[in-house]
Amino acid sequence: METRRTLLIDAFADEPLAGNAAGVVPDASGLDAGQMAAIARELSASETAFVFPDEAVDRRIRYFTPEQEVDLCGHATVATLVHLHEDGALDAGEGRLRTNAGVIDVAVTDEGVAWMGTGEPAVEVVDLDYERAGDALGIDPAAMQDVGADLPAAVATVGLPFLIVPVNFLERLGEAEPNMDAVAELAADHGATGVYAFTFDALDAASTLHARMWAPGAGVPEDPVTGTASGACGAYLHAVDAFDDPPAEMRFEQGHFVDRPGLVRVDVDGDDVRVGGRAVAALDGSLVVPPADDDEILEA
Repeated sequence: METRRTLLIDAFADEPLAGNAAGVVPDASGLDAGQMAAIARELSASETAFVFPDEAVDRRIRYFTPEQEVDLCGHATVATLVHLHEDGALDAGEGRLRTNAGVIDVAVTDEGVAWMGTGEPAVEVVDLDYERAGDALGIDPAAMQDVGADLPAAVATVGLPFLIVPVNFLERLGEAEPNMDAVAELAADHGATGVYAFTFDALDAASTLHARMWAPGAGVPEDPVTGTASGACGAYLHAVDAFDDPPAEMRFEQGHFVDRPGLVRVDVDGDDVRVGGRAVAALDGSLVVPPADDDEILEA
């Protein structure tokens, strides 16, 4: 049986065992969908990225959860870009990647920060039932109503829709004890993938905000660090004029309450939204890949 180099890379983090873990197979040439699905199941990361050469753009990437193929994944893209750059396979600068969702613009800085473009942003303010949201999230409704007069709740998207809910203080956000069934219903009723709650009361003075995200309806009770939701929140902050003087780059903390602290960088310029961050390898090895017609479980 052949083997393939396989990594677990923690995205939106600068040290291992933090941020959001993604599997990366830097050379997936010749693997079929069944083999990729088997590798993703073996790694058990939320998503695994499989990298192929492409004649028209820098790389072709496909993404698999342990259950199915998905069109795009932000943290797995950041993880892949950082690895390819550090491995000498991708020069710093701008580039393009082909995904099932289409071709996306990406970049890697000389310092090793990876950036990816997102879909066109859209933001719609909603009339949120704060009592219901409070019961679902396990947050005092007053902590959301207190901010809601100036910063309304909204559904925002840069590819995936999220219900964005401002909270007054970090202490209130940290006390959240969500009822996952109720959160899933709340998100679904607003046409959202999940609920992204944030506060400007961040841990680090250099951070723009601190956030948590729950998407139980999509099989994610609480995501450690979420690139697509961060991009949606960045679009939201600009749409509701949250800043007198919007910063050129925003920094969103997430993951501290699930012991996976991370930092997402968000840049918004009109309809152009980018998310980015660092990444670090936590595991670098190889897996034995079964033949294409072999349904047996992978051997580590």
